[in-house]
Amino acid sequence: MNFDIPQDLQDYLQEIDDFIEQEILPLQMENDNNRFFDHRREDARTDWERGGLPNEEWELLLVKAKDLADAAGHLRYPLPKELGGKDGTNLGMAVIREHLAAKGLGLHNDLQNEHSIVGNNVGLLLMTLYGTEEQKAEWLDEMLARRRSFAFGITEPDHGSDATHMETTAVRDGDEWVINGAKTWNTGIHKAKYDLIFARTSGKPGDGNGITAFLTPTDAEGFKVEEMLWTFNMPTDHGRISLKDVRVSHDAIFGGEGRGLQVVQHFFNENRIRQAASSLGAAQYCINESIQYAKERAPFGKPLATNQGIQFPLVELQAQCEMLRALIHKTAWQMDKYGAFSVSDKVSMCNYWSNRLCCDAADRAMQVHGGLGYSRHKPFEHIYRHHRRYRITEGAEEIQMRRVAGYLFGFMSQRAPKGVKE
Repeated sequence: MNFDIPQDLQDYLQEIDDFIEQEILPLQMENDNNRFFDHRREDARTDWERGGLPNEEWELLLVKAKDLADAAGHLRYPLPKELGGKDGTNLGMAVIREHLAAKGLGLHNDLQNEHSIVGNNVGLLLMTLYGTEEQKAEWLDEMLARRRSFAFGITEPDHGSDATHMETTAVRDGDEWVINGAKTWNTGIHKAKYDLIFARTSGKPGDGNGITAFLTPTDAEGFKVEEMLWTFNMPTDHGRISLKDVRVSHDAIFGGEGRGLQVVQHFFNENRIRQAASSLGAAQYCINESIQYAKERAPFGKPLATNQGIQFPLVELQAQCEMLRALIHKTAWQMDKYGAFSVSDKVSMCNYWSNRLCCDAADRAMQVHGGLGYSRHKPFEHIYRHHRRYRITEGAEEIQMRRVAGYLFGFMSQRAPKGVKE
């Protein structure tokens, strides 16, 4: 067994670092763009006059960074080579996302809105795997050019983690479907031209089958953004929407009739391992900063680092980082070798442990740094507020633990659901 990061991946990390130093950091420091990352970040990013939406200047800056990353060949890393990518692996993405997050806040990687110079590109990956030939012909070039995207309309106001009991329905009417219902936490809905709406088309509440995904135009008659939900970490791009007799054509179905939830599970597994790696990287950043500060800060005539009360909590966190890193790398490698669903239990373990660890590490960093750590002049409060979200979204930690229990006790199978590609 070899636990070293492959040499080609190590070389690529250096290439990314050079790109950040030469192109991304100068852009971040240009024209006071750093206000989006220093102590002014939350206020600078938020357009309080437009209901808390992301500031247009902030979002345009992210677009500029993506343009630079795309031109340099980094943004599409996980995509197939025929789409301008590098055939990136799950292991590669995990290592890269941890590496970027461990650098702290910056234009190179900002997890608050999933921005990164090495893009996750979940929508694109799903389109390449599950889009019809007609959909791919219509969508792929537009998505690659970032002129078209879709949000995910899964969660409902009265149904969060249990999507199988969703109340949104779609009924066929000739060559069209009529959708009625409501969705919430539609991230990115303020800009997305389409929303991937999941609606029950057959079966009964609780059935995994019978839920269909529809590529629904956000300007369709009857589609309404009711409110943008303010959160622990602002700005907000999370909308609650309603659908009243919204009509879409039959060819708007994505991934097959009645198989919407099975298809999106592919997205969950791949996204969760990458998000776990990002949380690990952010945790490592908090630990590294705390160690450095403890060696420099010398109250009562001696460095904080000489106190076991400072040492031992950081030792515990570092031990958890090392163990979690080994599990994330192993899990991502097994996903590449055996398929995304071969280690679903391990993906869940990685996900809920990394999110919890990141919150613990940010909290400890605040404590080590004292009053300064509690201020916004250090990034720890921002890291805590953002990563606290991941203990709830995309599968709360209790749901992840229930999944692990399902595999552990034999109630669930480590196979791809019907209709889902390995």
